[in-house]
Amino acid sequence: MKVIATPNAPQAIGPYSQAIEANGTLYISGQIPLDPQTMEFVSDEIEAQAHQCLKNIQAILTEAGYGLENVVKCGIFLADMNDFAVVNTVYGQYFSEHKPARACVQVARLPRDAKIEIEAIAVK
Repeated sequence: MKVIATPNAPQAIGPYSQAIEANGTLYISGQIPLDPQTMEFVSDEIEAQAHQCLKNIQAILTEAGYGLENVVKCGIFLADMNDFAVVNTVYGQYFSEHKPARACVQVARLPRDAKIEIEAIAVK
């Protein structure tokens, strides 16, 4: 196992790693829309929050030597399922031709009251 950490994504706000690589598979912890420099939300708007979650995932992928094309599964957690259409549009800008398996669910609450959290699994 190898711990993956980059200053280009938010530092963990709990006892977990940004990602773990094991046997050619990268497990990326859920990313909330924190700016890695300020550790604050980039915006209160769902569109900007979705973009930031995916940018954070990209930074972790890059640090580990992977790309978006290596992602095989994403989990999206929303505070409000009414945001699904906006999030789906943003997500499609990152995964247009390559479409990983995905789940999207509404949850009661997310860390720091984020509107969205996205996790990912990638393979080489």
